[in-house]
Amino acid sequence: MAVHKKADGIYEEIISQKLQKKLVDIEPEYKFTEKLDSNEAPAILADYAAKLIKHRLQMIQENEGKISDQIRLVNKLIDVIADNTMDYQNEKVADPGEQLKALLQNNPITKVTKMKASDLIRPVTSIADSSLFTGAGREPNMSSEINKEIASCDRIDMMVSFIRWSGVVLILDELKKFVESGKKLRVITTSYMGATELRAIEELSKLPNTEIKVSFDGDRTRLHAKVYIFHRESGYSTAYVGSSNLTAPAMTSGCEWNVKVTKSDLPEIFSKIEASYSGYWNSKEFEDYSEDKREALKEALSRSGKRDRAVGVKRSFYFDIYPYPYQQAILDKLDAERNIRNSYRNLICAATGTGKTLISAFDYRKQCGIKKKKLKLLFVAHRREILEQSLECYREVLKDSEFGDVFYSGQEPDQVDYLFASVDILNSRKFTELNSDYYDYIVLDECHHLAAKSYRMLFDHFTPEFFLGLTATPERMDGESILPYFNNKLAAEIRLPEAINRKLLCPFQYFGVADSIDLSNLKWTRGGYDKSELENVYALSRGIADKRAKLIIQSIHKYVADIDAVKGLVFCVSIEHAKYMTEKLNEVDIATTYLTGSSTDKERMLAKQKLQDGELKFICVVDLYNEGVDIKQINTVLFLRPTESLTVFLQQLGRGLRLSEGKDCLTVLDFIGQANKRYSFENKYASLLQKNNQGMKKEVEAEFPHLPRGCYIKLEKKAKERILSNIRSFLNGKAGVISKLTTFEEDTGTKVSLRRFLDYYSMTPKMIYTHKITVTGTVKNMSSNIDQEMWKKLFRLSSVDSASCLQYLINNIETIGKLRGADITQKEWSFLKLAYATFIDNCVPKNDEDILITLKTYLNNNIEYIPEIIDVLQYSFEHVDFLEKDSGLPYENALYVYSTYTRAQALALLDYWKTSSEGVTRVKDKRATCLFVTLNKGNSYYSPSTAYHDYSINEELFHWQSQNATASNTSVGQRYIHHEEQKEDILLFVREQKDDSYGSVPFMFLGKAKYVSHQGDKPMSIVWKLENKIPAKFIDVTDKLGIG
Repeated sequence: MAVHKKADGIYEEIISQKLQKKLVDIEPEYKFTEKLDSNEAPAILADYAAKLIKHRLQMIQENEGKISDQIRLVNKLIDVIADNTMDYQNEKVADPGEQLKALLQNNPITKVTKMKASDLIRPVTSIADSSLFTGAGREPNMSSEINKEIASCDRIDMMVSFIRWSGVVLILDELKKFVESGKKLRVITTSYMGATELRAIEELSKLPNTEIKVSFDGDRTRLHAKVYIFHRESGYSTAYVGSSNLTAPAMTSGCEWNVKVTKSDLPEIFSKIEASYSGYWNSKEFEDYSEDKREALKEALSRSGKRDRAVGVKRSFYFDIYPYPYQQAILDKLDAERNIRNSYRNLICAATGTGKTLISAFDYRKQCGIKKKKLKLLFVAHRREILEQSLECYREVLKDSEFGDVFYSGQEPDQVDYLFASVDILNSRKFTELNSDYYDYIVLDECHHLAAKSYRMLFDHFTPEFFLGLTATPERMDGESILPYFNNKLAAEIRLPEAINRKLLCPFQYFGVADSIDLSNLKWTRGGYDKSELENVYALSRGIADKRAKLIIQSIHKYVADIDAVKGLVFCVSIEHAKYMTEKLNEVDIATTYLTGSSTDKERMLAKQKLQDGELKFICVVDLYNEGVDIKQINTVLFLRPTESLTVFLQQLGRGLRLSEGKDCLTVLDFIGQANKRYSFENKYASLLQKNNQGMKKEVEAEFPHLPRGCYIKLEKKAKERILSNIRSFLNGKAGVISKLTTFEEDTGTKVSLRRFLDYYSMTPKMIYTHKITVTGTVKNMSSNIDQEMWKKLFRLSSVDSASCLQYLINNIETIGKLRGADITQKEWSFLKLAYATFIDNCVPKNDEDILITLKTYLNNNIEYIPEIIDVLQYSFEHVDFLEKDSGLPYENALYVYSTYTRAQALALLDYWKTSSEGVTRVKDKRATCLFVTLNKGNSYYSPSTAYHDYSINEELFHWQSQNATASNTSVGQRYIHHEEQKEDILLFVREQKDDSYGSVPFMFLGKAKYVSHQGDKPMSIVWKLENKIPAKFIDVTDKLGIG
């Protein structure tokens, strides 16, 4: 079976004893082996055994062996695995060796006709083996095969982007027979591009037992999938996945490829198909279609892709617009700022074009609903186009075509209660004569203009209940921060990967070029390179600088697709550097100019126009916030200086990520030299990833597998080596953290504390405690009786994110010695139990008083750690980004929905103190069953054999697979099904994975769940309905289907 000498390359091959002998002689550096993942092992080993068995059976057949010989071998194998298990003994192949092809026992047609089971229609292609349709001459016609699938199945689910009458008519007769027999048909489609035909939907909707769901929002729909699923109670279900919409060309003559997936041979893939369809069916994006929605669909189809957004055009709004999860997550953060920290001046930061205005409209709609009245609104921007687009956005969200007026020079409003006004109008009219509280809700767009006196009037005069700032950068036009106007805090921001995935920003291709200059010995001051030294090596030392300039020019020609199409920005370290690079680029006929903070408006506008017209290829810039370089056509960015600030890096990158017609992606050239030992690459690359659970070293080595869709990072060999060396260096590990702690006062001029350290280095507590150290223990000589594993307790504590619990502990941890048991409420006892489970290991308390006494003793013995404990609590409190909800349990407890807990913490709050590592823990005296769900069960990021065991179907429904021994007729299975009648609470705790790059991951408590349905036995696949919706920030984790 195996070749004598194995070729070089990648494998996923079981190491047999034969192969193991061959591998012995190969040096370790020339082979890579890995132990089987325990969760993947059953599937991998079964596949391996199946291949061997198939090969042996083929050999018997080729040697003219009888079928009975093959059966005999299979039955011997069953004897081996049966191990006295009756279930397996009964699975032996019966003589003479046949296949069941059809059953027809319960159909009344057999009683009045001569129809036999052999007469049942069946597809030409196998329903047990998957196959591919490519339109080849000898394969069955797609429409003919679909008709046969319809005639032979029990339930149908279809999902296609487009449905046209020409396609429907091909299968309509069979569909009519199907649904008229009492079987069910479900169809999902869209109004995207107006390609679906109204008649097609109308005819399908007339069929009995048929449900249709449509996305009426043709602008925002993301559905391009095509799938036809034919469910069979026999278990032999099939699905066609590929390129064919329900149109005649796609079904008959088009060049279409479709894979027929059978549940029999690809069960994991089929499960994913079923799960994905269920997710779309339960998504708010798709609405039920009925006759009363005809006009809504007609309008959606007619305007899709060509929506008229002109102000003054009155339109009807037929469907609700809901926020996407990433938008809802921002709304949740606004709620947390207002309700937890009492902050009502909030700033949202995101790149231009990422939907900030839409988020403000959603928030306004929500606040109007809470207040049960239409709040007086003032929306301020500095350009007419923004005002008109924003008004239209609010009208759509509110479903009110009469809402609001724009107010700018030449356009007078009919009222001022709901106003979209230019900043010039605000200052030229008598707005200051309005009462300071006249407006309930004020939105200031592009509020980085706050340096201007015209904008300051808003802050100085008006005192609305809600003040929302929208900006692409938290820096003002004069370089100062605008955060002081918003309580020194950024309330929320749209992460760059999410914006790219949502096609709000364009993707990037990033090339890390090995720089010729060594920066490792340059002076490092106050968190960054000394700019004068950078300027010296980049521009003033001509021998070094000229060599580097030559490399830059070579790299431009190497990586840029078309130099004539370039519209680029070059980020330089100083004015001299910008002048120098402008000179060097012009010398080789790459037309370039430079702009700085002192450039005039005329110079900026002229450079911008020349770049847009193609007369210039690059603008070299020093001042990041120069409006003269805010050009959406930018398609190339050169980083010619190291960027120490993550914020600055993202803002520089963002200059080139705006969508523009004809721009497919942004090309980025980053010149990576040997860095100073204090410089860190890690945060920069982490900010570009959708997920970073495995650590940056693995990401770099694997060439960044978790980038946003359409993005690419390519590091030259030397650049990659430098980055990996930097990540592995002692300053990015334990020794580095210790070094930074011990030199903190010298570096910053302030005494070290956990909070100051975290703020200065933009770290989180877990980044410290994962190294098994503490701030206090590192900078002080500690007494011998302290807890030597305090880092472990602080790591646990840093996972606590219940605002109520954090507030209680902040208020009481320092004075816990003064607490008296008689004065403590049941809720407060629960907070103390959480603290006990966090700080005390392997000691079951006798009673509540024992909890208090033990905690007092422990904290008194570790009193030197109290300031650091309080810092952890305060840090966590300030970063809570959700509103917790009461668990709804019939007893006082500190289990809050959406908060995270370790398993021990969660069970302690239910007075369960036994050690447990099980996925299911029943607390009998509380009549509660806790389901602890780890979504990614294997060691790899994606585990195909277990990926679709546990996942959210939508924000309210959760699919969960029981343990393998659980059947519906067992006591456990019956308790799941009838838990409500038995007064048993099902509590759902979920986490993405067991461990991340910092350590153990806690579970998010999603609250109580109710049984909806189940399929199968041993294991049971159960659908639960949650009493509380899965929060937006977590839906990306639970939604393995990527539907959102």
